[in-house]
Amino acid sequence: MNDPRLTPARPDVAAKHLEGKVEAARFVAGEEFEISGALAPLRRAPSSDAELLTQALKGERVTIYDRNSEGWAWGQLNSDGYVGWLPDQALKKPAGQPTHQVTALLTLAFPGPSIKLPPVETLAMGSLLTVRRDEGSFAVTGEGWYLPRQHLGPIEHHASDFVAVAEMFVGTPYLWGGKSSLGVDCSGLVQISLAAAGVTCPRDSDMQQEGLGQALDRNDRKNLRRGDLIFWKGHVAIARDAETIVHANAYHMATKIEDTREAITRIKASGSGVTAIKRLSQAASSASAVDL
Repeated sequence: MNDPRLTPARPDVAAKHLEGKVEAARFVAGEEFEISGALAPLRRAPSSDAELLTQALKGERVTIYDRNSEGWAWGQLNSDGYVGWLPDQALKKPAGQPTHQVTALLTLAFPGPSIKLPPVETLAMGSLLTVRRDEGSFAVTGEGWYLPRQHLGPIEHHASDFVAVAEMFVGTPYLWGGKSSLGVDCSGLVQISLAAAGVTCPRDSDMQQEGLGQALDRNDRKNLRRGDLIFWKGHVAIARDAETIVHANAYHMATKIEDTREAITRIKASGSGVTAIKRLSQAASSASAVDL
């Protein structure tokens, strides 16, 4: 059965490549756009008060299949395949391939080569940019923005430790559907952190549990290693070592480092035991064991 979160199909319109696989009144090829602003909400319905499913970052590509008269566009993110509604004003035609990505939690874009100028935009980690030239300590983008050079890395740059990336988000407010240090949810934190390390990752925790890593015995937690993912129904955390995790969670309404045993006990008391533990081949594997 097709997952509606990842299948660009509605009764009235669907992607052309799904013709013969789903039922729809019409099939369209779609048109590629990129996200023009810092963050664009991908919503369940074409309304500003509809549920936030996820966010698209500056420079991300999206294939649009439908538009309505109210300023909303329906399409699929190219990065993780998520389907939903985006504000039409957040889209622009691609102007070339990105050359750099934001590697800092947040960075500021200035209208000229001075940090004394009022910033024109705030960009989140993972945002994609086309850098035209360097000017002093700044990188100048195709938009004419000036960004601190030390906050950017080449498009092929990969962090060596995705757990260290996740730890950078400690204190970030919890936001359902969030995908930046302005607000993030549990699976968004995993996705951002793995993406920074060059690992393609699904968006939601159930997709991550299904698609990432090798399953370990969920009842044998004494050998947890740095980078292991611990799953509950609707939640995921990242092991920092054998004793602690980092996770974005609604209990603290923030990204938090927490004792693993205490978190497991608390979450179990609220109705969910551990459903899986997955080990990623890219994860660091050096950690001492503790009886959990």
